[in-house]
Amino acid sequence: MTSREPTPDHAEHNAFFPSPYSLEQYVPPRTDYDGADHAKTRSARRKVLLIGADERYLEVEGGRFFSTGNHPVETLLPALHLEQAGYEIDVATASGNLMKFELWAFPAEDANVVDIYQRLLSKFQHPRKLSDVIAEELGPDSDYAAVFVPGGHGAMINMADDPDIGAALAWALDNNRPVITLCHGPAALLAAKAPDGTSLFAGYAACAFPDALDSGANVDIGYLPGRMTWLLAERLREHGMTVVNDDMSGAVHRDRLLLTGDSPLAANALGKLAVETLAEA
Repeated sequence: MTSREPTPDHAEHNAFFPSPYSLEQYVPPRTDYDGADHAKTRSARRKVLLIGADERYLEVEGGRFFSTGNHPVETLLPALHLEQAGYEIDVATASGNLMKFELWAFPAEDANVVDIYQRLLSKFQHPRKLSDVIAEELGPDSDYAAVFVPGGHGAMINMADDPDIGAALAWALDNNRPVITLCHGPAALLAAKAPDGTSLFAGYAACAFPDALDSGANVDIGYLPGRMTWLLAERLREHGMTVVNDDMSGAVHRDRLLLTGDSPLAANALGKLAVETLAEA
């Protein structure tokens, strides 16, 4: 029987990858990407700012660490659709250090995903520092058409209270640019705050990864090495947002210019929704 025990990550003390059993359940060799036939954008704004995770180890209850980062499918399928529609993907992290990926979730037999990963790899390894992007390029006449925060548990480590991530998302709201995010990526929305500390996304509705999995099945099958110290949907609701899903079905949701998906299952549909929304603009 395939083991449900998390696999040790020997690069760090008491750190773990998902169990072999959980990877059998969650990581198919190919995605549902079925091609893209998008009209090329005619907008002068032809860049999308992808804000990646720059930390790998998420502490869970019991003092263990989950070896995580951005989920490759949640990053690369939306990027595929955006590229096909004529947008350039520009990569930044809060620190300027390389993006961290959950490469154990990579769909190795999906040629389209492999191809875009190779094309963007240099940007993932040498991202811009987000504060530099804010200072130099996020004005009202910016070339950036949207902000994209991919999912993966890496977003839960330090994105929720990062002031530069908050500033980038506030810029998007102030300048009518779509914010695209999915799975655990909506943790970044918590960083966007008004001067009085209230969330700029209070009153918005979104999809997010279901708390029931992070507090139950994901622990039981060894995907996580312990229970999360905080839960995403619960925290979003505490800050005035409505989470529209309680399961993982591939759902996407649009509320004004906030575009969200519930999991890797939503990545393909979210990419299509992003292109459709940008075309309206």
